[in-house]
Amino acid sequence: MTITKNARLNRSLHGLKHECLSYGEVLAQSIAVIAPTTVPAAVMGLIFASSGSGTWLSLLLGAIGLVFVSININQFARRSASPGSLYSYIVKGLGPSAGVLCGLGLVLAYLFTGMSTLCGFAIFSQKMLGNLGIHVESLLLFGAGAASAWYMAYRDIKLSAKMMLVLEGVSIASILLLGSIVWAHQGFAIDRSQLTLQGATPGGITMGIVLVVFGFSGFESSTSLGDEAKTPLRSIPKSVTQSVILAGLFFIVMAYIEILGFNSAGIDLGKSEAPLDFLAHQAGVDFLGVLISLGALLSFFSCVLACINPTARLLFLMARHGLLHNSLGKAHEFNLTPHMAIAVSSLLTFLVPALVNLFGVKTFDSQGYFGTICTYGFLLAYILISIAAPVYLYRLGKLRLRDVVFAILAIGFMLLPVVGTLGIPGSELFPTPAFPNNMFPYLFLLYLTVGFGWYVFQRVRSPILMGKMQQSIEEIHIQFSDIK
Repeated sequence: MTITKNARLNRSLHGLKHECLSYGEVLAQSIAVIAPTTVPAAVMGLIFASSGSGTWLSLLLGAIGLVFVSININQFARRSASPGSLYSYIVKGLGPSAGVLCGLGLVLAYLFTGMSTLCGFAIFSQKMLGNLGIHVESLLLFGAGAASAWYMAYRDIKLSAKMMLVLEGVSIASILLLGSIVWAHQGFAIDRSQLTLQGATPGGITMGIVLVVFGFSGFESSTSLGDEAKTPLRSIPKSVTQSVILAGLFFIVMAYIEILGFNSAGIDLGKSEAPLDFLAHQAGVDFLGVLISLGALLSFFSCVLACINPTARLLFLMARHGLLHNSLGKAHEFNLTPHMAIAVSSLLTFLVPALVNLFGVKTFDSQGYFGTICTYGFLLAYILISIAAPVYLYRLGKLRLRDVVFAILAIGFMLLPVVGTLGIPGSELFPTPAFPNNMFPYLFLLYLTVGFGWYVFQRVRSPILMGKMQQSIEEIHIQFSDIK
């Protein structure tokens, strides 16, 4: 009886645990979805395969663009907070239809990020277990990773946040230590081929930004903790911007060092599944490579967990708005988590990689494919929020010229990976991507068409749907109207 009473006292407006997360734990959510460890440990080779010596520039351009996006996100995050992330912001700025498009994009984006990092978890688990002479099938590792993430997300948001904070902190420190050793081993050399972009092409750099956006993707995910964060109007905006800047600096430094190390060894970084292991061996610190591989494995798991959290909260709020089945909008009586939405998110995160694996696609290839597909969802959401911000400020009577400039810059930078992933037919600078990457944008459009068609059907069936959505978002906004 006491548990029930305390649980009720701690409930937010939506039935979730109220103001329980510190700033560090809120920042951990954004950092964990970015999963900084995974970029130098696994994704850097994929970016290098497109950008070559311009990898650092792809990372820099992506980071600058996302800083501008974060400024637009924070126009809302400083004034309102809810579990709905950018979905609820865009409903407020551009209306329900645009909000639904954003919600569809973000659900796909978080799910496929989780799937990509679940593949990474399986790859590094197999590698670590293989060193012990143990072979485990990818399907079993997919199940173990997804089930463990489900339990933590279901049980307690504070448990999730603390786990993510510790895992990422240890992993990043280990990688920076290895980076320092590798650069020192190279005599702190200056790699002129990188600084002069030797062999890089505009098309390759812009295509590389697609995976860069994936590398940074989820930096805004702390906005889904509006009910659970302490002082959300301060901690969430701060975490959104700081996560991009900190991750950007880390990525650029490690890109320079990794490419320098592989160039010196005459090895193609783009074909390496575990580049940090190779560099540790080259520098004579194999033990550090093993430690980092373990850190990367845990970081991949942390990202799977971190992706399930915002996916579930999006599904949770959309269900409460009448867009999805009512059961997804229920919070657990004692854990105060969106348990049904968490279960669905976890199941989908497992099923798709498992099915793709059964069709014979290699886990490493699946990781890249899922990482590319999720980028389209993030790009859609980031472009929509950058359009919504000045519209929202205009309605408040607070629009300034610099706000318009920030919105235009954010949209412009986000269009770079759009051009990179679509290509320009007949262009040598921006060639059309090869199969199957050339099919992914059309599959994403098909998904949006089906999802938005369902929304239109629901709206026709229930004419009060749009009003219900807007009223719900307005109630949240009024809750914070007197807070600066």
